[in-house]
Amino acid sequence: MHLSHSGPIRWGILGPGSIAHKLTKSVQAQPDTHAVQAVGSRDKTKAQAFADQYGIPNAHGSYEALCADPDVDVIYVATPHPLHKEHCLLAIAHGKHVLCEKPFTINAVELQEVVDAARAKGVFMMEAMWSRFFPLMHKLRELLDTKAIGDVRMVYADFGFSATFNPESRLFDLALGGGALLDVGVYAVSFTSFVLGEPVRVESMMTPAPTGVDAQAACILGYEGGELALVSTAVTTNTPWEATILGTNGKIRLHASAWHPTKMTVSITGQPDDLQEFDAHETGFYYEVEEVGNCLRAGKLESDILSLDESLGIMRTLDRIRAPWGLKYPSEA
Repeated sequence: MHLSHSGPIRWGILGPGSIAHKLTKSVQAQPDTHAVQAVGSRDKTKAQAFADQYGIPNAHGSYEALCADPDVDVIYVATPHPLHKEHCLLAIAHGKHVLCEKPFTINAVELQEVVDAARAKGVFMMEAMWSRFFPLMHKLRELLDTKAIGDVRMVYADFGFSATFNPESRLFDLALGGGALLDVGVYAVSFTSFVLGEPVRVESMMTPAPTGVDAQAACILGYEGGELALVSTAVTTNTPWEATILGTNGKIRLHASAWHPTKMTVSITGQPDDLQEFDAHETGFYYEVEEVGNCLRAGKLESDILSLDESLGIMRTLDRIRAPWGLKYPSEA
């Protein structure tokens, strides 16, 4: 489904929560090519307040009304994790293109339903894994494809922070898909997918919070060629926020924060370390917004940088990581 006009791509914000502010600023940082046209909330007052703050023309008091807005091209889904499936399907049913905040859905079964719907409708859809679209990541892809450090054998990736326990916080609420894995562990798992693809073996352990969500977790991912990835994540422990790729002829280290990547050191055997620094737009979601625009202008229904098939593989991996824990979200019952 191609754009029906040549003007800026018109965005609708579904769910004006905290993360929607970042996306809105990133869209408005590209005024020649993108514009936020509408915002929708179940609370019209909240939608109007968000619209007033950013000068957004249309405020809707329901998600249905937002998705039915004829002046909107693409919907950004920014609601809590367990609602992503429902709201993606709503947008798709109205023929809207979709950028859905990570994690794409709660599990791979849900995501497969969403992907099938988008492909059947012929609309563009992409996971909003913002860290995957930075300029540094394009260079890293080139280094890996040209085997600058030889064959990759191991990957280390972590993302964890320490939040004060609050059973009412979305981070610790099982009903909202809380816990470390879906909130920040997904970044590290997505990175291992970027480097090595989908694992064939998964081993993991977690420490639960009093509410039953995973407070911290660690896992080992194994691949067909014997490669290994070690991933750790937490919402009760501060971690380095780094990633390291180890090859047969060197290593690449992404410095903190690897999930807002601007610095990496390339260490090739027998050569001096090469610290590479990259500019990054102050609105970090800038690059994923740009990718959506590039794809829509080119008539693509998926991103070559982060395909729907890869997102499915990442979600399958997340499912396999938590399977031994017996952790199920209420929406899965």
